[in-house]
Amino acid sequence: MDSNDARRRLTGVPRLSQMNPLSRREFLRRMGYGALFVAGGPTLLAACGDGTGDDAAGCTFASTNSGDNKQINFANWTLYIDVLEDGWFETTSLEDFEAATGIKVNYLEEINDNDSWFGKVQGQMTACANIERDIAVLTDWMAARFIRQGWAEELNKANLPNAVNLTDSLKSPGFDPNRTYTLPWQSGLTAIGYNPQLTGRELTSINDIFDPAFAGKVTMLTEMRDTLGLVMLGMGIDPATPSLADAEAATDKIRQNVENGHIRRFTGNDYGDDLTAGNVVAAFAWSGDIIQLQLDNPDLQFVIPDEGLMLWSDNMLIPAGAPNKDAAEQYMNSVYDPRVAAKIESWVNYICPVKGAQQAMRDLGAEIEDEDLVALADDPLIFPDQATLSKTHIFKNLDEEEERQFNDLFQAVIGA
Repeated sequence: MDSNDARRRLTGVPRLSQMNPLSRREFLRRMGYGALFVAGGPTLLAACGDGTGDDAAGCTFASTNSGDNKQINFANWTLYIDVLEDGWFETTSLEDFEAATGIKVNYLEEINDNDSWFGKVQGQMTACANIERDIAVLTDWMAARFIRQGWAEELNKANLPNAVNLTDSLKSPGFDPNRTYTLPWQSGLTAIGYNPQLTGRELTSINDIFDPAFAGKVTMLTEMRDTLGLVMLGMGIDPATPSLADAEAATDKIRQNVENGHIRRFTGNDYGDDLTAGNVVAAFAWSGDIIQLQLDNPDLQFVIPDEGLMLWSDNMLIPAGAPNKDAAEQYMNSVYDPRVAAKIESWVNYICPVKGAQQAMRDLGAEIEDEDLVALADDPLIFPDQATLSKTHIFKNLDEEEERQFNDLFQAVIGA
C-alpha cells in the first residue's frame, strides 16, 4: 500500500479536515467546555462543586486497594488507544493484557475535558468516597491539581519495574519531580505548523509568526500554557519559571497583535481546516495534528523553532481510594513494555514516552512483514530525536493563585 493508505490504517477515523471541531486533539487539550461523556461501565455519580477549588480532603480513603484486583476501571480520553478497526494487528493491547494477566479492563472513554471530569468527581473525592476509577489520564496541570489536593495514590515502584523505560525528557516535571504519582500516557509538542508554499519562505523562529506579511493569516491556541509558553520563548523568557510580570509582557504582545488584526483568531485544533485550505499560512499547532493534516495537504510542515518548543503530557494516575490499585499498577507497568507501547503508538500517533518503543515498532513491522509500519518508526513527530527533545520546555507548575492570575490575563486578551 502507499504511505497515505498506511497512515490511514493507524486511526480508522476521518482525517481532521473531515471532522467537526471536536476532533481528537480538541478532546485531548481543550478546557472547560461540554458535558462528560460516559461510554458504558460503572456509573460516575454526579457531584457537587464548581470544579475550581483546591481544598484538600480532610478524611481517609478507606476503599484503597479493597477490591479483588481482578479488574480495573480505566478512564481515558476519546480515540486514545489502539483498536482493531483499521489497525495493524489481530488483537489490541487491551486484549493482550487481559489474556496475559486475567485482569479485566473496563475501558471508559469518558474524559471529554479536564475541567468537566474534575467537576464530576470533586464532590466524591472531597468526601473521600470511592469514584470507582482505578486509572485516570489527566493533562499535566490537572494531574498537578489532584496531587496538590491529596487525590492521587502514591505509586508502588516495586510494581512498576518497566518505569525505567520512561524517556528522560519526561522524568522530572515540576508537578511530580520524582514521578511519585504519575506516568505519562502520551506526550506531544506544540510549535508552529505552516505552509511554505504560502509563506514564501522557510520559518525557523517563533517570532516568524509575527511577520507583517502574514497579517490576518495566523492563528494561536486557546490553551493558555501552549500559547503563552511559545510567545514567552520568542521573547527570551523561560516558560518553566515565568513571573506574573512575564505573563503580563507576553499577553501584552499578543494583545497588540489582536488589536492590529494580525492574529486571525484563537482556536482549538480546528485550525487544521484553515491550514489545509490555505486560509491561514501559519498557526500555533500540535504535532499530532500535523501528522494527520499532511495527508490532506502534504505541503504542511511542523517547525522546530530556534528558541525551542513546548512539551506536554497526558498522565496516568491512580485516584485516591482506587479499589484495585495493585491491578492498576500492573496495567501501567505493562504499557511501559516497549512492544506494548509500540502497538499503542502505531494507532495513536502522538509522542511515545517509552524508551525502546521505536525499535520495537520496527521489529513488529518486520514480524508482520509490513514496511509501512517499519517506516512509521522514523516519523520525527512520534519519535523525536534527542536534539529536538533537548529544545523542549514544560510550562511552570502554577499554584492556585498563579493559575487564576495567568488565566485571567490570557482569557482577557483572547476574548473568552
